Parts: sequence; C-alpha cells; structure tokens
Amino acid sequence: MALPGPELKEFLDIKAATYNTTDFIATDPIQVPHAFSRKEDIEIAGFLAATIAWGNRKSIISNSRKIMELMGNAPYEFVMAHTAEQLEKLTTFVHRTFNGSDLQGFVRSLRHLYTAHGGPEAVFARHAREGSLQEAIHHFKKHFFEIPHLQRTEKHVSDPLKGSSAKRINMYLRWMVRNDNTGVDFGIWKKLSPAQLSCPLDVHSGNVARKLGLLHRKQNDAKALAELDTSLRKLDPDDPVKYDFALFGLGAFEKF
Repeated sequence: MALPGPELKEFLDIKAATYNTTDFIATDPIQVPHAFSRKEDIEIAGFLAATIAWGNRKSIISNSRKIMELMGNAPYEFVMAHTAEQLEKLTTFVHRTFNGSDLQGFVRSLRHLYTAHGGPEAVFARHAREGSLQEAIHHFKKHFFEIPHLQRTEKHVSDPLKGSSAKRINMYLRWMVRNDNTGVDFGIWKKLSPAQLSCPLDVHSGNVARKLGLLHRKQNDAKALAELDTSLRKLDPDDPVKYDFALFGLGAFEKF
C-alpha cells in the first residue's frame, strides 16, 4: 500500500499528530527523563534510558527507573560527584546484555564528556553537518570512549559510519533536539536543529515505511536510514522526524 505524494503526507501528518501527544509518554521510555526538570538531569536520564531501549518496553522503563534509583534520582549530581562506594553499587544492575560494569563505564564517560567537552550537546553540535547528525554520532562515540573503558561496553553505543542505523541514539537526539510544543520531546538542545535529525529506525517504523513505499531496502541499517531520511525530508524538511510518531504508532499500536 503506497499512497500518492500529497495523500501520503496528509495521512502521515494526521497519524503523527495522533501519537505526538502527552498520552504517548505513559507507554514510552521518554517518561524516565520526564521525571526531571534540570537540563543535565534530563539529558543523562534520557541517554541512559535510550541506551537500554531494546526488548520489552515495560522492562526498559522499569530498568531505566532502577538506574535512576541507583543514582539517588539525581543523575547529574551522581555523574559528577559519585564516590567509589556509590559507583560500586551499580554492579547489581542488569538489562539484557547491558550490565553493572557497563553502567559504571557509562557514568565515568559521561563525567568525562561534561568535564572535558562541555557535555553531550556540545559534542554533537561540534560535529554536526547541515542535514545530518550521523557523523556527529560517530565522533560522540569516539569522545565517549576516549578514557579507559571495558572493550565490551563499546557495543552499547552504535556507530553509523560502521553501518548501524543507530536507532537508540537517533531516538535520544529526537528527545533532546525536537520541540514538538505538545510536551513529549524536550527541545532543550538549542545548538542543533530538528532538520538535522534522523528517524529512529526499528522493526515497527521500518516495516510501516516499506508498506508505504518510503523505504525499499530490506535491512534496518545505515543505508536504509539514509533512504528513509530522504523520503521523510521530502514530506517535511524542517521536522522530518515527527513522522517517527506516525510510523511507530501505526506499527506498534495499529499493527498496520
């Protein structure tokens, strides 16, 4: 089912508006950073929740909240001023293949980003391109792991330049950069533009995009993301990622 141009845009605009409401928060990991008001707390809570956002959604949300509890529900303060004893308490954490050692490494790397690079927003902004943040994700990963770390932990940050669609980081960037005026996405990163964002490409959004003729490549990889980006930018060059709500909603909630 591939709708013609104007009809497809109208259909997806309606679906995006249907799902881009505060009702969406209750079913999504974005609720975890929504527990905070300070910019740094939001961006750390968001990054950690997005990092473990694969598998069962209830489990993702539950385990993201568990991380926040282990950090005393003050993620920025914990990242910047944790003691060795506090860091040791993180060893109990596990979500699928992301374990306590990985979480400890992430905390150290986040502190490094704030102390050496001015925080994650500054890193992404420094390496952003006019119409894409995919290269910036690559450089973010390099900076994130430029301090001593476990090799195993690297797999938990994707690299688009190595062929990944980087679904979770693109979702995180949507949360931070896009201001949807409905109270779902935060829009707290002002140095970047929604026009630079890429759709978080997962099973739901990929399958729906193929049914609608927005995507033809079979794998959900970096090449597929580039193809989908091109299609969505034709529909709305200023805010292409609003269609993530439409594609995901159609797949996850309407079984389209």
